[in-house]
Amino acid sequence: MKVSLLGAEVHFSDDLSSLAQPLRLKGRNVPNRLAVLPMEGRDATADGKPTALTFRRYERYARGGAGLIWLEAVAIHPMSKSTDRQLCLTSENRGDLARLLNAMRDAAAEELGHIPLCVLQLHDAGRYRKAKGTKPALVVSNPYLDPRVGIPPDAPLLSDGEIEAIEGLYADAASLAQEAGFDGVDVKSCHRYLVSDMLSAFLRKGPYGGSFEGRTRFLLNVVKKIRIAAGDDFLLAVRLNLYDGIPYPHGWGVDREDPRIPDLTEPLELVRRLKGAGVDLICASSGTPYYNPHVGRPYERPPAGALPPDEHPLEGVSRALSLVERLQTHLPDLPVVGFAYTWLRNYAPFAAASNISRGAVSLAGFGRMAFAYPDFARDILEKGHLDEKKVCICCSLCSEAMAQGRNTGCFVRDKDVYTVHR
Repeated sequence: MKVSLLGAEVHFSDDLSSLAQPLRLKGRNVPNRLAVLPMEGRDATADGKPTALTFRRYERYARGGAGLIWLEAVAIHPMSKSTDRQLCLTSENRGDLARLLNAMRDAAAEELGHIPLCVLQLHDAGRYRKAKGTKPALVVSNPYLDPRVGIPPDAPLLSDGEIEAIEGLYADAASLAQEAGFDGVDVKSCHRYLVSDMLSAFLRKGPYGGSFEGRTRFLLNVVKKIRIAAGDDFLLAVRLNLYDGIPYPHGWGVDREDPRIPDLTEPLELVRRLKGAGVDLICASSGTPYYNPHVGRPYERPPAGALPPDEHPLEGVSRALSLVERLQTHLPDLPVVGFAYTWLRNYAPFAAASNISRGAVSLAGFGRMAFAYPDFARDILEKGHLDEKKVCICCSLCSEAMAQGRNTGCFVRDKDVYTVHR
């Protein structure tokens, strides 16, 4: 009823059979169309290795039945970390991440008889580098984002040479991930971290800014260098903001007159070029948790300090699903992972089934829902519904903990492990 009243474009289907369909992806089998999206637990050791809490989260995901597990942001270098407790991929840590991966595969095989596809997200926090010994790495100043993290307007920017050097770090990290046994890597290009920031560097001069070719140069170079380093058989993905919701010339994918209106002209062209450069999979997102979290994560209760939403959460869900459908139908032979299903709670499986059966998306992704309800996929596939006592209630406590750099999980459904601190 609320969907109709708001005029929201959210479709539902009672036939959930599409969610159980496998997907062939570059010679690999994705057992079903449900995915765990990358949500940082911020529970690594100081040198970036997974802890018992990290193993617990990912083994629960693996036993939970999702066909694709998109592992959280892993820093490509100690100086790229967002917090002291972020996972980091180095030659010293490669074996620890390999053990995490093997534990996931063993748990899934033992519990379900299938092995999920596992993609590792490579990350540089950019302006949000906050780990001890790091400093913010800016490619362009931003009056909407910088004041929120105490960055002055005259803060120095990365040089072109420093940016080019980071391209090589991504390729090195991809090689380490391949050696660890992951199916593939994702170049995190969302939520206004380093790569995402590049895409809106309209005001930057030089080869990495200004024109569309300049602003997309870094990401395309990284993709090409990873493809050279890892070869053609390794899966290469990009998690991409389709829309920032930040006014031009500081936002990406926005109408130049009204930032509330998405403009997918550049994002669609970028994805077309990414596909040509060897990208096999796109995971969509929008907004940034540091400014307008409701754009990417519609909620019932806003995180502390967030920009007040000017829309009903269903409108945010509708926009997200529409953006993904436009991308998927624009490039129907490129698999796309969708987002923003969690807020729909018990209705999420029916929306996901409709979108997959209509060709509006290839896989349905769940982030906060996986924190709260790690076996969501298994219940959908085996029972045909979600348990209302287990679903995420979109209270934003996990987002607040993430912003504060604390251990992150579900503070409602998993409160014996995670404790609220305010």
